Amino acid sequence: MSHLLGYFSRMLSFDLRSLESHAVVVDDDLSADDPVWERADVKPEGSVHVSGRLSAAGPGRFYWHGRIKGDVALECSRCLADARAHVEDEAHVIFAEVGSEETDDPNVYPLDPKAQEIDLRPAIREEWLLVAPTYALCRDDCQGLCPQCGADLNAAPHTCAQKEVDPRWDALRKLNQL
Repeated sequence: MSHLLGYFSRMLSFDLRSLESHAVVVDDDLSADDPVWERADVKPEGSVHVSGRLSAAGPGRFYWHGRIKGDVALECSRCLADARAHVEDEAHVIFAEVGSEETDDPNVYPLDPKAQEIDLRPAIREEWLLVAPTYALCRDDCQGLCPQCGADLNAAPHTCAQKEVDPRWDALRKLNQL
């Protein structure tokens, strides 16, 4: 496993010295099983495609402008069937050395002054979490589940006897009949 962590840490990481002399094109994938993802994250179904440009933006500052694209698999929030959503967003990320006034900004990623690389993975994870849905529908006209018997209302015509009425709504029904 330690050799895998080494592999993941080099992926989407860029040497700061080379960035100071020229920008780099970013075109890679962040795997769904990369250790950057945390247990409670809305993880991508496959990998997240990352593209863009990373460049120096002054002494101790770097700027990444790019796009992230991927798919997420969730349960339908109405009927609990499988649902998928496409996630795509444009990202603008600034990295600045710790100690600069910019690192007080929560949108700036701090860099250790002794760092030799920029690892884009934490920024990509955060951008993903900001735009990935936490719920989805299996289809736009999903009927959900029957509140009485729990049957999937999308599956077939529903014949559940829904005659039992909650008496707590009687006063409202009387108002509605006026």
